[in-house]
Amino acid sequence: MGSEETVIVRARDVMQKGIVTIDGMATASEAAAKMRAEKVSSLLVEKRHGDDVWGIVVVQDFIEGVLLAGRTSAEVNVYEIMTKPVITVPADMDIRYVARLIHQAGIRRAPVAEGVELVGMISLSSLILDNELF
Repeated sequence: MGSEETVIVRARDVMQKGIVTIDGMATASEAAAKMRAEKVSSLLVEKRHGDDVWGIVVVQDFIEGVLLAGRTSAEVNVYEIMTKPVITVPADMDIRYVARLIHQAGIRRAPVAEGVELVGMISLSSLILDNELF
């Protein structure tokens, strides 16, 4: 009888590589244009200084902070609609725990951190749709 070795899939194995960022002072209009150009549904909001933390702006933030608020995207700055601080996951975290963390936190995606550097993005849908885990 051969023993089957369980392979642990880590966040780094299924993340989308690369992070698209934006300055918090950019307008929602500029952010939406960048999201379209980069074909992404979220942007990380850059730190203002060394002691600051990352933020994130996602499509839902535009709906709530611009459309439903009755404002124009040119008059809203990213920092007004972003979520900060952002929840990150370690690159070496088992994806079962990543899925549990993201689901329990009520978010759809999280940046992946290798030490203090953000190296990618992982989402609940990418765990299922972009990989052959199931």
